[in-house]
Amino acid sequence: MMKVRRYLRGRGRVLAFVFVASVIWLLFDMAALRLSINDVNSQLLRERVIREKEIMMMKKQQQHVGVTQPKRRGFRHPVQKVTHAGKIQQSPSIKLDQIYRHKLDPKLEVKQSNQRDGGHLLRSDGSKSALSNQNNGGSLLKKKAVNLDLNVAVASETQVQPVVRTSKPVLKKELDKTAQFAHNPLDKESKTDRKVEEDLVKSGVNVSQPKAEEALPAKTISQQTHVKDANKKEMVKQFSKPNINLQAGYNSSAVRKPGVHKVLSLDMTHAPRDPNAIGQFGLAVILPGSKDAEVMKRWNEGHFNVYLSDQIPVDRAVPDTRPETCAQDLVHNSLPTTTVIFCFVDEVWSTLLRSVHSVLNRSPPQLLMEIILVDDASTKDYLKEQLDEYMSQFPKVRIIRLKERQGLIRARLAGAAVAKGEVLTFLDSHIECNVGWLEPLLERIHLDRKKVPCPVIEVISDKDMSYMLVDNFQRGIFKWPMVFGWSPVPEDVIKKNNMKVTDPIRCPVMAGGLFSIDKKYFFELGAYDPGLDVWGGENMEISFKIWMCGGEIEIIPCSRVGHIFRGQNPYKFPKDRQKTVERNLARVAEIELRKRLKCKSFKWYLDNVFPDMDTPAIKAEGLVFNRGLRKCLALRKDSLSFEICDLSKQSQQFNYTWMRNIRHQDLCVAAQSTGSGFALLPCDNTKRELRWYYKTSNTALTEHLISEFVSDHMCLEAEPRDDSVRLRPCQPSSVFQKWEFTHPYVRQ
Repeated sequence: MMKVRRYLRGRGRVLAFVFVASVIWLLFDMAALRLSINDVNSQLLRERVIREKEIMMMKKQQQHVGVTQPKRRGFRHPVQKVTHAGKIQQSPSIKLDQIYRHKLDPKLEVKQSNQRDGGHLLRSDGSKSALSNQNNGGSLLKKKAVNLDLNVAVASETQVQPVVRTSKPVLKKELDKTAQFAHNPLDKESKTDRKVEEDLVKSGVNVSQPKAEEALPAKTISQQTHVKDANKKEMVKQFSKPNINLQAGYNSSAVRKPGVHKVLSLDMTHAPRDPNAIGQFGLAVILPGSKDAEVMKRWNEGHFNVYLSDQIPVDRAVPDTRPETCAQDLVHNSLPTTTVIFCFVDEVWSTLLRSVHSVLNRSPPQLLMEIILVDDASTKDYLKEQLDEYMSQFPKVRIIRLKERQGLIRARLAGAAVAKGEVLTFLDSHIECNVGWLEPLLERIHLDRKKVPCPVIEVISDKDMSYMLVDNFQRGIFKWPMVFGWSPVPEDVIKKNNMKVTDPIRCPVMAGGLFSIDKKYFFELGAYDPGLDVWGGENMEISFKIWMCGGEIEIIPCSRVGHIFRGQNPYKFPKDRQKTVERNLARVAEIELRKRLKCKSFKWYLDNVFPDMDTPAIKAEGLVFNRGLRKCLALRKDSLSFEICDLSKQSQQFNYTWMRNIRHQDLCVAAQSTGSGFALLPCDNTKRELRWYYKTSNTALTEHLISEFVSDHMCLEAEPRDDSVRLRPCQPSSVFQKWEFTHPYVRQ
């Protein structure tokens, strides 16, 4: 005891006090921590109970609107069948490859008794199809405007929708006629955009904007918003969703968040689909023989089965044809927004609507900035006021009308000039986008702004409107004389790069109709060449520029778009069809010569991008031998003469190109319009005086060099008296007009 007291004297007493106080403080701290943990556990428990209640309510709501879980194997319908009573039905267990590789066994046959009621096609809700009530684009049944942009497909920014929705709830809204709409910061246009739009208006371009009364006020969705289902039978409740800017026609997510999420397999419609409708789920349709006359009568309207297309719903479902792992791919939350541009002229009503609906239904709303329809001076009445009225229900859709026929290239430029999205997505006006088509394209541009991704283009039959698969590992190529085609990726390339079915595929030439490109990069490249006419060559021109100027073209297997491939091109060319295409291709070939972009050469493109090209870039080369003189053509002091043939002499080396030029380095042989003279001029693929026919289909003149520039048939002839060259009227029997290259590659 004495020892203890001794330790508590003086400084020891202070230390003992500090120790006791520390112990007491520690006990209080532990008690407070325990109380805090109890509070957190209680809060988590309450939140869990609330979430379970929300899940139960959402399940009840889904049962009410008839949502079913899609099958992940075999035949995978993006949208399952819905009965009138809302009961779940199983999808037909038909394997995908049996249906979509021309092995279709259970073809759908149209029966008049089941499909029609007084001449009108019936939908599942008993309403008559708007399309079946018209003849050649006649009057359309009026339908209540539906805003597809209000329907948010996910519960949070990054959560993947577990099922595909078959109905889109529409927020019940009452707009005060005098209400002022909230200002959207994303609605601002740069001075450049406004100037471009003013210039378009001055030049005869009519840009239609959504009407003010059609726009939606910016507001926050309340905790319990009343929603009316598509059949208008009863009211249901929808739980709170993230705050979303609902300003019509613009990006619904003003602030991008970091992170990644799985690709969204969206397919949103404003009403349940009729599973019994013809052509539903991309199935083939066999019409009765009594309809053959009507089919043939309307075939020339679009050079496909227009009659059948008008009977198929404009928002039909198509099979999910992506490789299995595509649905699990991760993409960034901060993807750029896009403007989708459709250019059309006298397009069939039903296919144009089906194209627009497929983009609206299957694109994440926060990424789809707008859809621009560029009307290239269509003559059909249904593409005027009727189209304006129909598209007015979609605030993201606006129409630009060109007063004169400009052609595909300049029509696309008009749409790109007023686009507000960060990415331009060009689509044809007779397509159907598949589920999950957009995000994989934008992901590639997000990773590298100079990548130009293209979807896999699948086939929609022009006869039975069925949706068909295409083989994987296909890429776009060209063959001389610059003819586009499809070719499989070489086996050695697949093995060397250990390519998987979902890997992007390097594509030497894009098909041209369907691709996405960063808007700034598009204009940095010089956009399209505005001198190109109508159709033909624009895909070559932009493909060469992209590859030669630091970009890359890729085909993305996880992005799929169906396209109606027609046997004949329906476009009416303002000039002769063949000459129009040839002129376009001639301008494309100027790219390397002009070097306006200071990019790599066309030879670099052939060596590095398309090294497996199996046809040469020229038709013939080497010495040019004259049968009459038994000598070879030679360049001597800027003029042509003849010498004894010598393969080692550079002055005797000539090329005969696909643009029909007789070329020696940068000089080409040119015919004079008058007299018998000729000249050597700098090569220019746009000049007709530089073009010569050789190995033509005319068997009598097959070895003659015939000038394209001179109206009468004038041929290049050797003059035996002074070893000179001149132009003379073509004579099939003259040996002095017969020429031969030592290395001919192509024989026409």
